[in-house]
Amino acid sequence: MKSQLCDMLGIEFPLFAFSHCRDVVVAVSRAGGFGVLGATGHDPRSIRTELKWIDEHIGGKPYGLDILVPENMATAGERGVTYNSLKSRVPTEHQDFARSLLAGAGVELAPVEASDDRPQPFDPETALRTLEAAFDHPIKLIANALGVPPPQMIEMGRAHGVPVAALVGAKEHAIRQVSAGVDILVAQGTEAGGHCGEVTTMVLIPEVLKAIKPIREVPVLAAGGIMNGRQMAACMAMGAAGAWTGSVWLATRESETSEIFREKMIEASSRDAVRVKTRTGKPARQLRSAWTEAWERSPQSPGALPMPLMSLVSEAALRSVNRAAEAGNPKAREMVTYFVGQGVGLIDSVRSAGQVVQEFKEEFLEAIESLNGLVEA
Repeated sequence: MKSQLCDMLGIEFPLFAFSHCRDVVVAVSRAGGFGVLGATGHDPRSIRTELKWIDEHIGGKPYGLDILVPENMATAGERGVTYNSLKSRVPTEHQDFARSLLAGAGVELAPVEASDDRPQPFDPETALRTLEAAFDHPIKLIANALGVPPPQMIEMGRAHGVPVAALVGAKEHAIRQVSAGVDILVAQGTEAGGHCGEVTTMVLIPEVLKAIKPIREVPVLAAGGIMNGRQMAACMAMGAAGAWTGSVWLATRESETSEIFREKMIEASSRDAVRVKTRTGKPARQLRSAWTEAWERSPQSPGALPMPLMSLVSEAALRSVNRAAEAGNPKAREMVTYFVGQGVGLIDSVRSAGQVVQEFKEEFLEAIESLNGLVEA
């Protein structure tokens, strides 16, 4: 395929695969798409290890990095916030509610041993240092979610000749991002897994394209619920330059998800992907489970804390849940959840990432040929 975006990044097919798993990134890029490694949770040392492995296995193909630097969270503007100092701000009622849920399922909460200098979750200073370290490797794209990238991120991209992408969930966000100087927009509909807004992909794509046209021409990737090539073609028919995908890769053999979660994905319907605040503190779509239901519906639930406080309650508890489920605890299995979009209802099997890319290409071509046939008729 020939397009401005393909030429910009040196790819043959504008299918972008966001994944926390390096194996998925490599498989997608080697198959002609563009793998994007989710670097949230990494630090400069660990990102160098991950990217070194990718460089050794990707065969010179291009790939990118997604760094999460939230524009707004409870500790915004504070410096030197550590995991332990933040933990002291978590209300007892939230800690007690999480422990009671685990105890009811026969799950022991594994303690978190954090060093005094361990940064807070989603720490912006750590994210920027991690990004700086990543430029020791041949990354071809950097992306940010949850707000306008900080000026340092855009400046680093410019200095290294690497395009900067940003996720948006509304036309107002798109206008701010383009005005700030980003090179690529990812217009993500509410169907998407993880942090998402309220506008559907079908409405958001043309709305964003119309909103930014008077300002500057910027390639717009479609995201949210895209699980196959026909959907990708539909989005590009609306004017998108390609597709940014995430949930479809969770059901691949290479992904970081557990066998239990993959089984639950296959069992799930699209309505089982629920948008709640009770994992990170911001609206994030994930698989409905006994954990999400308790936090959202139980009269005893204290509700969500703001980001990043909520992560200190949920992440350690859910790691304990996953371990117990893998050890055979059926009650723990009911609580297993992970970020996933409404496209989960289209997942019916586990395949390799390379096979998924190939199927995207074939279905995309079938859709284009079908549309061309309508015109010729």
